Amino acid sequence: MNENTLIEIDAAEPRYETYRFRHPIDWTIDTDENWTVIGPNGAGKSQLVSILLEQQPLRSGKVRNSIGERTSAMAKYVAFTDIYSIFDAGNSYYQQRWNTGDVQTAPFVHELFDGIMNETVKRLMDIFGIEAFMGKRVNMLSSGELRKTLIVLALRTEPHLLILDNPYIGLDAASRIVLEDVFRLITETCGIRLVTLVADPRDIPKVTTHVLPVKDKTLLAPMTRHNFLNDRNLIESLFAQEEVTSKPSHSTSAHPAFDNVLVFKNIVIRYGEKTILNGIDWTVRRGEKWLLSGRNGAGKSTLLSLVFCDNPQAYANDITLFDRKRGVGQSIWEVKSRIGYISPEITNYYRKNVSCLDVVASGFSDTIGIPYNYDDSKRETALQWMNTFGISHLADKPSIAVSAGEHQLVMLARAFVKDPDLLILDEPMHGLDIRNKSRVRQIIKKWCTDEKSLIYVTHYEEEAPDIITDRLDLGKGR
Repeated sequence: MNENTLIEIDAAEPRYETYRFRHPIDWTIDTDENWTVIGPNGAGKSQLVSILLEQQPLRSGKVRNSIGERTSAMAKYVAFTDIYSIFDAGNSYYQQRWNTGDVQTAPFVHELFDGIMNETVKRLMDIFGIEAFMGKRVNMLSSGELRKTLIVLALRTEPHLLILDNPYIGLDAASRIVLEDVFRLITETCGIRLVTLVADPRDIPKVTTHVLPVKDKTLLAPMTRHNFLNDRNLIESLFAQEEVTSKPSHSTSAHPAFDNVLVFKNIVIRYGEKTILNGIDWTVRRGEKWLLSGRNGAGKSTLLSLVFCDNPQAYANDITLFDRKRGVGQSIWEVKSRIGYISPEITNYYRKNVSCLDVVASGFSDTIGIPYNYDDSKRETALQWMNTFGISHLADKPSIAVSAGEHQLVMLARAFVKDPDLLILDEPMHGLDIRNKSRVRQIIKKWCTDEKSLIYVTHYEEEAPDIITDRLDLGKGR
């Protein structure tokens, strides 16, 4: 190591085969560099970080750093799944965020910051507007609010190196601009070096100085940010796209016919003195494809919780689903059986030690964990959907052992598996590379025929499929 080196991986080869790359790893991060590691889903980006942080024992090679301690003592790693590190998500459940009468195990946001209010944290809290949701419990945060909170918490000890996994996903356009300002602040003013893991060249931060491409467990030649973004051949080889030739099949639905998927009249949702939704009127007819948009914290997830029957306040509102009024002879399981749903929050709660095939098949019963009534026919259908999404090779692999992007594809297959009347896709492209984003758009377009309905949520409107027919914009719950 020379005097300008912050961290160096020298010919490292992990002891366990699962974490090995095709060749021993060599990578040096200098004190004046900010890096982006980029590659397709499953390429090995997260495994590279685990080696960098000395979380994997080595059978050969070394990891060195400028402070002479374990790298994990000088670096902080933030991934969206870190929700598990700030409250006991294992002993809670997804719907608990809507059931205020249940025992709440999640802390309030302000409790996370008790005793750590240094100047850097205060400044970042102000920039991100965290004061606005300090009174929320952590499990009530939107995906964007949670990501902001995790980033600021990681900086409370002012680490030498901050590592962020897909930092922009879940953030609205204004928050993405704010995050760029935060990157500039911490790298130029605080002297913290930055490493980001991304699967899309558009997500490479402006402060990045060097790019490390990764593909098939192989580190390609590092280069400057400018050179990488101008190397179209390299980008195309990293994310070679392919056409989805097989059209997903439709089952013969036993559900009764309907005209309207949902009719909401003057919807009002309050928690204590805080009003989340106020005066929402919304009708979605059979066959319509809606884009639902709004800034972080606007109430999108709360609105969708009424559609998917997770929010008990539905009974205090005028709601009709599939032409039947809520609370009049229709169970929530009847409604759920007609809806396929994916969201960042559901995806986080589904990091279980069960096979990816079981995760997909659980979509038939809308359970989290091992599915029930799981016969050979459903198993075959689940495998077919995994093949459609290009992940059949993950069928027997535990869902906790796959990459974030691969897990997102597993959860997408779960949403489609029962051939629902309504598909709710809340930020479905989270963590997906360019190739898989294209694949998912093709699948949505092929599946969403005239009789199928879609509600699509995204902060990247260019990622939405070109079949959208209608739009609802939420602004502060209105």
